[in-house]
Amino acid sequence: MDLQTPLSSIAGIGPGLIFKLSRLNLNTIEDLIYHFPFRYDDFSQTTTIKDAQVGQVVTLQGEIWSIKNIYTRSGKILTQAIFNDGTSPLDLTWFNQGWITKQIQVGDKLQISGKLTKYKNKLSIMVPKWEKMAGGHSALDMIHTGKLVAVYPETEGLSSKWVRTKIDQILPQVLAKIQDPLPDFIKTDMLSLGDAIKKIHAPNDWKEAEKARDRLGFDELFFVSLATQKARAQWRKKPLIHPLKINKKDLDIFLKKLPFKLTNAQNKALNEVLDDLSKLTPMNRLIQGEVGSGKTVVATIVTYLVYKNSFRSLFMAPTEILAFQHFETISKLLEPFGVKVGIYTGSRKEAKDADVVIGTHALLSSKLNTKDVGLIIIDEQQRFGVEQRSYLRGKAKPPHFLTMTATPIPRTVALTLYGDLDLSIIDEMPENRIKIKTFVVPNKKRADAYKFIEKQVQMGDQVYIITPLIELSETLLSAKAATQEYLKLQNKVFPKLNLGLLHGRLKGKEKDKIMQDFKNKKIDILVSTSVVEVGVDIPNATIMVVESAERFGLAQLHQLRGRVGRGEKQSYCLLFSETGEPQAVGRLKNLEKINDGLKLSELDLKIRGSGEIFGIRQSGRFEFKIASFSDLSLVEKTKNAAHNLLDLDPELDKYPLLQGKLQSLASNVMPD
Repeated sequence: MDLQTPLSSIAGIGPGLIFKLSRLNLNTIEDLIYHFPFRYDDFSQTTTIKDAQVGQVVTLQGEIWSIKNIYTRSGKILTQAIFNDGTSPLDLTWFNQGWITKQIQVGDKLQISGKLTKYKNKLSIMVPKWEKMAGGHSALDMIHTGKLVAVYPETEGLSSKWVRTKIDQILPQVLAKIQDPLPDFIKTDMLSLGDAIKKIHAPNDWKEAEKARDRLGFDELFFVSLATQKARAQWRKKPLIHPLKINKKDLDIFLKKLPFKLTNAQNKALNEVLDDLSKLTPMNRLIQGEVGSGKTVVATIVTYLVYKNSFRSLFMAPTEILAFQHFETISKLLEPFGVKVGIYTGSRKEAKDADVVIGTHALLSSKLNTKDVGLIIIDEQQRFGVEQRSYLRGKAKPPHFLTMTATPIPRTVALTLYGDLDLSIIDEMPENRIKIKTFVVPNKKRADAYKFIEKQVQMGDQVYIITPLIELSETLLSAKAATQEYLKLQNKVFPKLNLGLLHGRLKGKEKDKIMQDFKNKKIDILVSTSVVEVGVDIPNATIMVVESAERFGLAQLHQLRGRVGRGEKQSYCLLFSETGEPQAVGRLKNLEKINDGLKLSELDLKIRGSGEIFGIRQSGRFEFKIASFSDLSLVEKTKNAAHNLLDLDPELDKYPLLQGKLQSLASNVMPD
């Protein structure tokens, strides 16, 4: 047995379990032992029933005196047992777990953990954690009770108890095979990798759990820093086939013809790009800016300058509807200068002799002529697979590369996640944008909000209603919740209006059709999960409603808010909250005052930690199970450690284990 052994070859793991494990991306032993707990239940207080206090979480040792299943009128099963530790009897109750009577018999000695309550004047524990105390086994051998007990990310039919049991069986057999890739001078006083993995799953106390998290969190950030810094150094070694000449006169003529003046932030980003274009190495830059901050205009100016150097540009958007939107905008700006703009998507291919080709994934087609491509632009880059980006890059050797994102990621985070890219931030909005009015709406004002929405729609406005974020991934559960909300709103709340439904389980063409119908005013209210297309212009949409807003990160709510306010009318964002909890409401109230996405993402980082920032864990770039970007000193420490190591050994020839680790990460890092 080794780390790459498939879980399917382990005794007792059949096809049903393999399917459930695969839903958590657990396929090998290595995947399983790297499936870390997200919290611990503290069952370390072992006491007696007589000495325990009501409301206390306790661990008790004793014997089962009786156990039986009771069937209720509604068809539910109650399992009731009487447990005695020699000082007092105690009632135990489980709900809908009738199989427990087959596993626990009268006379069995158990160790149980749970919260002590009083019900009908009797001491009891509802749904206790339990395990049998086999003869000769001490309390130290217990893994589900009597200590800090690991709680894992679960899926239906696969409990933390099952995961704990399997890791407890398997980890001792492979522990010696875990190789620690960190050199000693970087590791210093941190735990060894094997020790950290052992202690994260079964710590003896909170201090051990913390030390294990410190080491494993360091590894996650360190490898990302190492991978991105190494990639950056390699990219800078690539020679440009033809350096570009930036003619200031051409630039001035183009800027004068624009129907608006660039903001200071746009000018700064443009100058940073122009500086890159005049170097002897290819550009590899990320422009980050709010929706509506004018990233596309900056990209268009760059395509014009590339055209003046007799090169072509490819511009890739994540969806057809966005590609057509960019095509319209960019054509209007470039065609007066004689630049031919083409479109290349699944449904429309008009790119013959085009100087700038705007498209979707269809740009990856081998049929598209990519001769003389000097610039590749990717909009919302986290939507694209790494293989697709690499393929695009391979079509033009080596082109300038410009990536754009509207996801507000704090600078410290962006510099680590995208350490291989140069970063430009457009942190200023055009002056003519009307500020969106945002309100946190308590449940008692919901009816008034619905009346306001109906009135605005009757005046010709359109509305988005975003259904709750149930899981990070767009699951069947989320789609079902959106469908239920849509039916409720259509039948009971807005029966006279036209409603549409959009969720991530729909096919691409269906999504595009719904967005097109919304754009063409065939739909008054669009009920949607949070998949609402990034950047799609619906100038007539003036109200954004978010249900259960407390489930979203501030930066994500800000991005959703950015879907409205594209036209000349006053727009509104209504945040419906199910909770009256002051802290949660206070967090949402920040959106009433703050309109800056980066400020909100920094706040998110402080309040909720990095896992909650929209576009990090979900960005598809790297997966962080433990590392937190809110630990700025750790971010800095790992970045410096990576920098120092690459200074000593740029190719990592002396560290084959690190080379191997980076190869598994390399596919996530630009450039290739």
